[in-house]
Amino acid sequence: MLNYALRTLDADAIITMGFFISHLHQQIQQLYEQQVNSYERKSFIVYRGQGLMKSDFEKLQKAKGGLISFNNFLSTSQDKEVSLEFAECASTKSDTVGILFIMFIDPCLKSIPFASIKEESYFKDEKEILFSMHTVFRVSAINPMDTNNQLYQVELRLTSDDDQQLRSLTDRIREEAGGGTAWQRLSILLLQIGQFGKAEELSNVLLEQTSDAGEKAYYFEALGYVKNDQGIYNKAILYFEKELKTREETLPSDHPDLAISYSSIGMMYANKGEYSKALSFYEKALGIREKTLPSIHHDIAHSYNNIGHVYNRMGEYSEALSFFEKALEIFQKTLPSNHPDLAGQYNSIGFVYWIMAAYSKALSFQEKALEIQEKTLPANHILFAQSYNYIGLVYANMGEHSKALSFYEKGLKIWQRTLSSNHPDLAQAYIHIGLVCENMKDYSKALIFYEKGLKIWPETLPPNHPDLAQLYSHIGTTYENMEEYSNALLFHEKALKIQEQILPSSDQLLADSYDNIGTVYCNLREYSKALSSHEKAFEIRQKTHPPNHPSSAASYNIIGFAYGNMGEYSKALSSHEMALEIQEKTLLSPNLSLATSYNGIGLVYKSTGAYSKALSFFEKALEIEEKIHHSNHPHLATSYSILGRVYDNIGEHSKALSFHEKALEIREESLPSNHPDVAQSYNNIGVVYENMEEYLKALSYHEKAVEIEENILPKNRPHLVTSYNNIGVVCEKMGDYSKALSFHEKALEIREETLSTNNPDSSQSYNNIGFVYY
Repeated sequence: MLNYALRTLDADAIITMGFFISHLHQQIQQLYEQQVNSYERKSFIVYRGQGLMKSDFEKLQKAKGGLISFNNFLSTSQDKEVSLEFAECASTKSDTVGILFIMFIDPCLKSIPFASIKEESYFKDEKEILFSMHTVFRVSAINPMDTNNQLYQVELRLTSDDDQQLRSLTDRIREEAGGGTAWQRLSILLLQIGQFGKAEELSNVLLEQTSDAGEKAYYFEALGYVKNDQGIYNKAILYFEKELKTREETLPSDHPDLAISYSSIGMMYANKGEYSKALSFYEKALGIREKTLPSIHHDIAHSYNNIGHVYNRMGEYSEALSFFEKALEIFQKTLPSNHPDLAGQYNSIGFVYWIMAAYSKALSFQEKALEIQEKTLPANHILFAQSYNYIGLVYANMGEHSKALSFYEKGLKIWQRTLSSNHPDLAQAYIHIGLVCENMKDYSKALIFYEKGLKIWPETLPPNHPDLAQLYSHIGTTYENMEEYSNALLFHEKALKIQEQILPSSDQLLADSYDNIGTVYCNLREYSKALSSHEKAFEIRQKTHPPNHPSSAASYNIIGFAYGNMGEYSKALSSHEMALEIQEKTLLSPNLSLATSYNGIGLVYKSTGAYSKALSFFEKALEIEEKIHHSNHPHLATSYSILGRVYDNIGEHSKALSFHEKALEIREESLPSNHPDVAQSYNNIGVVYENMEEYLKALSYHEKAVEIEENILPKNRPHLVTSYNNIGVVCEKMGDYSKALSFHEKALEIREETLSTNNPDSSQSYNNIGFVYY
């Protein structure tokens, strides 16, 4: 029970058994001092047989040449056969690997105490040697002992307290946890291992028992951090303000402890989205620290880091990166290479690179962070969740959605175990999973996760918090993708309402919301309203950026697509060409925004029947996309489909078929078999076969499309209209007029339910039915 509590950092058990732990350690220490001379300074070997979960064994393999700590009282034996029996028994279980540890012990090294307890042990024939807690070994060799990789021999060498790598890390951690009484250090340790409830309970008890101002400030600070980690920011601010007031009464105005209080209050305002207040408190802290501390002191690095995070949230990414790099420079000079703070810094820099779309750099920094954490933190530490989350973000933007989902779910499991059920970070985890589901076009699942986040944030964030606006935007976009445009408009307008209250009129997020609303109006075929919204977005971008800024190019493209939908092709072409002109002047290398311009121009030429020009621009776009995306990225499927339609329009049906089949192959590999985009590819191939007068093949593909759509879409979805019409046309050409009439009537029924009475699409259905009767 004790060892399990120590391994899993069970706070209740550790507190309850604290005196027993201390007493047992002292007993081992006494026996060690009595026995050490009996070893005559000669090295010896002990053994331990046990099972390891396969995931833990993978971590052990990565640690070869590095250090391993046993965070419990370690029982070993001088009898190899006894230990081997335990290892072999563990190897028979499917989820564990049997391990025979062979431990080389040099009694001359200064290390954790150990003692032979042969006389004290119940099993005297096992020749047991017991090591005290946190014995550290270096992993020297890992070799299989059987042919099915279920039993391994792992050689370990006892590490001296003077080992440079171990010493630098433990000294640093002791320094951080180190001031104050043992109870104060325990309260900080409980926070560091994510035991917030126990940290709060202990800090409240200790606060009641002291009248010392310094101790009171210490406990107010601890309680503030508890409330922060629970996501209760208003209460956290109250505790941090009590801490500040207590310190101001007894300390000079430039005392470094006041900087701690300013930083804590700044962190709370940052969490609440009040960034100017946060920046003000962080700058006060930095001013004190620069005045009173050496230039490479780690507290100055923490201040740089804090300011960097605020600039990051404000969207000033170059400023954020500058402060993060200043902090990293100090940490690299003052911390051991495997210190957890370095991991946090790598994550912060990786996150900024992610926002700046430098994904390979982002992944490199985040993997460095994870590597440190795997060596230094307990398996379920909350910081793992942060790293998994960041790596998931990068993979999501690289289009590797299954990898992204895997990392997000790992992070979510940790947060669910360590955070309160209404913690804002838990909401963020749900939202990230929702985004991946949305990108994988599993919109109903995306909504489920967004709604989980929506249940948490209104309880913990102010009603006009920017993150809440961002969530409304995500929900709006999901409804838009589900073609539920009234709901989409409702949520995009909720997002805009918050942003108009809290953001300056020139903020880019406002422009994004206007564009989102414009896109919904476009889908509703209310093109003048769509154009008005997109032009508002463009006005904002023109106010805040120089004329040749990439965001202006993005707006020109969006407006170009709007004009194209209105059939004003000359204006559409002009807008796309303006975008292209900016990009050709400003881009150092081709990227996806340039591909968007080529695609926009290609669509205009396609719509006006200039197919050879359209092909030229679509192929330019595809060339860029193929260089950037992996070979089965869904965006490539979209481009192949567009090219397929153009080749079909100019009568090159075999080329058209080839491109549509490439698109189908990608979609079948990367999407569920019943995904709407798979149905779209079936329809595209069916149209080509119809134009080749291979009607049976055409009918087969259209029916495959309908089978998917009828199972996953509401009965009134526009996509079903297209598929029903396709089958109706093919049946008519095959002379099966009753079947043709049946499908055209199904299409008309949907259109009459969903469109206005004078909509031209309804007249198309009447025409189709008329042709059948004719």
